[in-house]
Amino acid sequence: MKRVSLFTALGAVFALSAARSFADKPSAAAPAKDAAEKYLLQYKFHAGEQIRAKVKHLANVETTISGTTEKTTMASLSTKLWHVTKVDPTGAMTFENSVENVDMRTHMSGRQEVRYNSETDKQAPAGYATVANSIGKVLSIITIDRSGEVLKRDEKAVQQGVGASGGLIVPPLPKTAVEIGHVWDAPSIVKVSLKDGTFKDIKTRQRYELQKVESGVAAIAVETQILTPVTNPEIQVQLIQRLTKGEIRFDIAAGRTLSQHLELDEQALGFSGADSSMHYAARFTEDLIPPETKTAAK
Repeated sequence: MKRVSLFTALGAVFALSAARSFADKPSAAAPAKDAAEKYLLQYKFHAGEQIRAKVKHLANVETTISGTTEKTTMASLSTKLWHVTKVDPTGAMTFENSVENVDMRTHMSGRQEVRYNSETDKQAPAGYATVANSIGKVLSIITIDRSGEVLKRDEKAVQQGVGASGGLIVPPLPKTAVEIGHVWDAPSIVKVSLKDGTFKDIKTRQRYELQKVESGVAAIAVETQILTPVTNPEIQVQLIQRLTKGEIRFDIAAGRTLSQHLELDEQALGFSGADSSMHYAARFTEDLIPPETKTAAK
């Protein structure tokens, strides 16, 4: 982490014989270094505007159990739409969350690939029916403050497999202006299932760090961290797909996220017998579509 260094004030050493002559004169102040520049990161949505983003999610999973290996590839490309309905005097912003279109596919070794494109397919194949029924509908109505904290959330429909990003509506931002190198986090609890049918709470957090600001765009590093010590492979395998890390680009003047790029590449061993393993590699990207560009994702 880069830290701003402080200049040490250098005191002058004067001879005793000169002490009297300087006593009646104002002492020269040591030069002071300017305070490090701070940046106020806030969301700034406006009533009536529509905010679109292209969301891509790719995942490759290779699982081996009892000597049998199965490979699964999943991919989705969608256009997310937020319609801002209200901004109150405090700056709280309310918007309707929906998905305009989606192109999804799943391929498992030894089986035929399953695909669904909401713009070309009249009927969704088995497994994608819930997604198909949600296209173009308001999935939730959400109110956030300027730092991204959710003040109210009203779920309208089941959301499944369309641009999942760890459960956060928007990346949380610091409440006050911060310097380069500032770190903040968003804690959360993940429930994992155990063999006996019970559940265990695992503490996690999203760690954020303001790395740099160039041309008004803040680069923020983000990483998911597991806080609860976990040694049980059956629990580890349920957590590996959450261990993402990457970068967020935030437009300070416009008050919105320009992009999120997250990746993970993790492996779990021994979760279902000594020779079992799972290799999970994934990439999630979300890129803001300029307002003048309303062409659906292809």
